Amino acid sequence: MTTVESLRAKENALAPHYSRFRVADRLLLSAHSHQAWPDVAEEGLREAFADAAEEVDEKWGRAFAKADELRNGFRKWLSDPHGDYALGQNTHELVLRFLSAIELRKRPRLVTTDGEFHTLRRQLTRLAEEGVEVVRVPAAPVATLAERLAEQVDGRTAAVLASAVLFETSWIVPGLAHLAETCRSRSVELVVDAYHAVGAVPFPLHDLGLTNAWVLGGGYKYLQLGEGNCFLRLPAHAQELRPVITGWYAEFGALADERRPDEVAYAPGGNRFAGATYDPSSHYRGVRVQQFFAEHGLTAEFLREVSQHQVGLLARCFDDLGLPDDVVTRDRETSLDGIGGFLSLRSPVAGCLCERLAARGVRTDSRGHYLRFGPAPYLSDEQLETAISTLREAVADLG
Repeated sequence: MTTVESLRAKENALAPHYSRFRVADRLLLSAHSHQAWPDVAEEGLREAFADAAEEVDEKWGRAFAKADELRNGFRKWLSDPHGDYALGQNTHELVLRFLSAIELRKRPRLVTTDGEFHTLRRQLTRLAEEGVEVVRVPAAPVATLAERLAEQVDGRTAAVLASAVLFETSWIVPGLAHLAETCRSRSVELVVDAYHAVGAVPFPLHDLGLTNAWVLGGGYKYLQLGEGNCFLRLPAHAQELRPVITGWYAEFGALADERRPDEVAYAPGGNRFAGATYDPSSHYRGVRVQQFFAEHGLTAEFLREVSQHQVGLLARCFDDLGLPDDVVTRDRETSLDGIGGFLSLRSPVAGCLCERLAARGVRTDSRGHYLRFGPAPYLSDEQLETAISTLREAVADLG
């Protein structure tokens, strides 16, 4: 059996496990934004309800055990078995906790790119309004992005914040090890947003030279965990920091200590950056989906094979349409190996095309001038071909 045949066999076997999302009957090409959940996700939600009903306020022991299981799952995705992980309902709250831990008064300068997701774009823009210097390095050309970020690191820089895969273009950012070493040598924090990498592109943290980096990510996209399952991987030196924005869960490990009213205590490990009371049902759902991935062999390496095949197929089918470049085109200079988990098409009318595709039953999304087609392992080649061919009709609608 060829690689393509084995992938198709897996796709056909997976689709029935997503019956609640009706993946076999719909053209869901927004998987880079929100993948369907396998049916077993409902089992996790039912378990959360059962534990709450049985244990009432004593449910937290079980809930914390689920949180630990979830952390272990993230450790596996990053090949980081001994790492400390803070959990959050979304990446924004984790970014805030990180920003509250660094010395912005002494080093009021942050370096980032102009290709970051809205969580960073908006928050850093607001900090700039309050006097923090924010340097935005152009994301293109991506081949030199990490090097150009490193060149901006100076004695006033508190942190560099950048993506591993850019959310608009799907470009994989090379050279992060060089950036990490530059930051380490200047005692500058490095935050790598891996949300568009984990589950679509293997991300062995230590092999990538990111041992001393903070890594941000979550399960809403490629990992199929749904909302409320985000993480911030902490470097070892994070245990020396005292984040300002935390909740009372951040001192759980220190509650038994003698406390002073004028002193804030911190728990060890990832809980040092914890928040407060949260809805644990997302963790139950997430853990059950992680188990499903393990049961079906959905490893980082296999999912990368699927992704490369599917994105490559979408790209070839798009080229076969022969649409005018001034209406919609794609980057043909970057090799498939340099692309993440979705195909990004550039168009001055990306939003309109997205709407017209939706009217024909093809769900994509757009960000600015980029129209994004996101495949998933439960979709068949025929579904992908149908979805991309519908783009011809959408373009024709524009007149």
